Amino acid sequence: MNHGWIGSWSPGIGDPTVGGWLTVILYAWAAWLSFRVLQRDRRNRIVLSDNEKAIWRLMMAGMIVLGINKQLDLQSAMTEVGRVLAREQDWYDNRRQFQEAFIVAVPIVGLTALAAMSVLVWKAPAATLWACAGAAGLLVFIAIRATSFHRVDEMLGWRLAGLPLNWVLEMGSLLVIGWGARRRARVRA
Repeated sequence: MNHGWIGSWSPGIGDPTVGGWLTVILYAWAAWLSFRVLQRDRRNRIVLSDNEKAIWRLMMAGMIVLGINKQLDLQSAMTEVGRVLAREQDWYDNRRQFQEAFIVAVPIVGLTALAAMSVLVWKAPAATLWACAGAAGLLVFIAIRATSFHRVDEMLGWRLAGLPLNWVLEMGSLLVIGWGARRRARVRA
């Protein structure tokens, strides 16, 4: 049954819907605005601390990687690698232990990243803090998606103000990041 490049996975457009492409555009927009913050600092139009520069670089790189992943669905390729290895190495029947460890690890890694980000920007201007809040929301959304339980997937299909909840969480977080970056590019510290 493995007809893809990796098990059943092959590269392709992961979410060819209007919402999928709009999300990719928002990732690109947030990356571009993060880049713009860094450019304005280089041109001495705003002043960023070293910690803030690190945050905006991470934000820009993260938005690029996540935007590419949004359409290539690379996390599914990683899941498929795990599935193939589990079958080949004969531990597929015990995969629940690994899944449970992953489910425990994802929020720990996310909270650690959030704590590190908070320390880096503790005294940063409000616009940077807002962008970090958006990034935290995005990390939570990604952690929720990574668990990929049936009930979680059902919940993400709920509607809020007529929009699917997963759109509200992901696109909303990206809008907050972009808004924060746009404001930071204008605010002199």
